[in-house]
Formats: sequence, structure tokens, C-alpha cells
Amino acid sequence: MAFSFAALTYIIALIIDAFLIFFAIFHVIAFDELKTDYKHPIEQCNSLNPLVLPEYILHLFFNILFLFAGQWLSLMFNLPLIAYHINRYRTRPVMSGPGLYDPTSIMNADILARCQREGWTKLAFYLITFFYYLYGLIYSLITVSEKV
Repeated sequence: MAFSFAALTYIIALIIDAFLIFFAIFHVIAFDELKTDYKHPIEQCNSLNPLVLPEYILHLFFNILFLFAGQWLSLMFNLPLIAYHINRYRTRPVMSGPGLYDPTSIMNADILARCQREGWTKLAFYLITFFYYLYGLIYSLITVSEKV
């Protein structure tokens, strides 16, 4: 069975996407805890903010691999989320450290609702892309083995 760089890229994307799914689930649960007043906003933001940059870097990493592998459809599928991540981080509140969530404003109803919607949307996107990457892996393995 032949193995290509595209197949390796899809394997890496599947593994990283599984981590991103767990990050998204953690965000959804965290914002639900804030909404129901189970956790203090400062504690919750201190646990959420360190996950923002790793999520963005991991997502960007496997998209750079898609670029090098020539997987243009996968890259184009991810470009809107990459652009959203860049814009979201560029327009973040002024804080002393890295992250997106400001404890003083996170409890505003509109900001909390937007963060919850963002978490659910990312979870749906990562789940859809997980199965797409699985399909891409199988397709790249089949097309390479047919050429050999």
C-alpha cells in the first residue's frame, strides 16, 4: 500500500481535529457554567484564555500542511475559520495576557450568548471537518494505490 504526503497530512489533521473538538466541547461547557453561575468569571476566563492560542496555532498548522500537500479544497474549506480567528484575535479586548475572554465583560448577556454560539458553531465545524478529513484520507490512499 502506497502512502503519500496528502495522506499523512489528513492523518495529522484528523488527530489535531480531535483535539480541537475537545477544545470546542470544553468551551461550550465553560460558557454554560458561566451562564448558570456555577463558576466565577475570573476562574473560567483563566482556564479558557490559555487554550485560545493553541487552538488557533493547531488549526493553522494543519492548514499549512494542506497548502504544502496541494489539498486546495480542504484549505479553502478552512480559510473562513482562519480569517475569523485572525479577526477575532485582532479585535480582542485589551488584556494583560494572551486570550480572548475578559472576566469583566464576559457576563454581559450579549457577549456570553455570542461566545456560546461561537463554541457551538466551532464544534459543528470541527465535527464536519473530522469526517471530511477521514474521507480525504481514504480518498488519497485509494488514488495513490491505483496509480501504483
